[in-house]
This record gives sequence, structure tokens and C-alpha cells, in this order.
Amino acid sequence: MPPEESWPHRLAAALREDHPVAPPEVVAGTGWTASELAAAVDQSAPEGPFDLVTLQIGVNDEFRGSGPVAFRPALRSLLTRAISLAGAAPSRVIVISIPDWSVTPYAAGRDRAAISRRIDEFNAVGRVEAGAADARYVEVTDLARAAGDEARMLAPDRLHPSGLAYATWVERLLPIARTVLAS
Repeated sequence: MPPEESWPHRLAAALREDHPVAPPEVVAGTGWTASELAAAVDQSAPEGPFDLVTLQIGVNDEFRGSGPVAFRPALRSLLTRAISLAGAAPSRVIVISIPDWSVTPYAAGRDRAAISRRIDEFNAVGRVEAGAADARYVEVTDLARAAGDEARMLAPDRLHPSGLAYATWVERLLPIARTVLAS
């Protein structure tokens, strides 16, 4: 998928209607765990402060068999770094829930109910940690679940969301991001 179809680029484009927004600095890559993202942040050393920082991580920790207990400190550390990149303003950080891949064709033959429960557990960690840090939290898991295995809502790999799916995420994110930028 071209980068401009991803939710960070779509969000930046939508925000440009009201605010001067630079192209997003995307550090994360598809398939990364929290520890891989932390290493990439170390290597890329983004320079803030940024007016808005988003953090979405955990689905690949779940996919690779990590549990929410092991994920919590990694997320907490990434959230601390995100807040630092936002000029020590936690209200400028948005933690985004992770999508539920159990509804995709990729999960065929797996225990879909167990995957969905684990996704909920990871998202509960994200919600609690965002709240404890005074960051914002936006739920998109329900959108991924509603899209299910609908072909137009999935990338060609039939696992990741399509640009169209990301557009629905941006609809959810946009009011919160606008509030952040207006403050």
C-alpha cells in the first residue's frame, strides 16, 4: 500500500484542512513489536517537540505470543517517550487501540475467539496506561471488527487494513487530533 493511504498520512492530510501540518514522521513499520519500535526510536532519534504524537503498538506482540503482562512495561516506556516527544504534554499524545486480526481470512484455522480476547486484553493495557499517563486514547478495534473479512477493507495480504479501512479510522481520530492541535 502506498504510504499516503496509511492512517498517519491520511490523518495529516485531513488535518491540513484546518492546520499547517508537516508530513508525518512515521517511525514504526508493519509487523513490529513494542521492542522493535523502541529500537527504531533509538536509532532514528526523532527530534521534538511535536504538536501531536500518536502511538499504536501491540498487535504483533500479541501475534508473536507475548502476553499483556509482558507488554505493559514496554508500552509504558514507549508512552513515556511519546510524551517527551510531545514536549512533555501528555494531552498531545494519542494512543490508538490495535485492530483485531481474528476477523480476517488470515486467522482461518486459528482460535478466533482466543485471539479476540487477547486483543481486548492488550487494548485494556493500552487504555489503562494512556489514562494513567494523562494521554488520550482512541478506539479503532470496533471498526476493524465491523470491517471483518470484507475484501475492500483489507489490503491484498487479506490481513492488514486497506486504505479505505484506514479512512474510517481517520474519521474517528480526526476530532481528537483537531482538539489536540487547537489547544
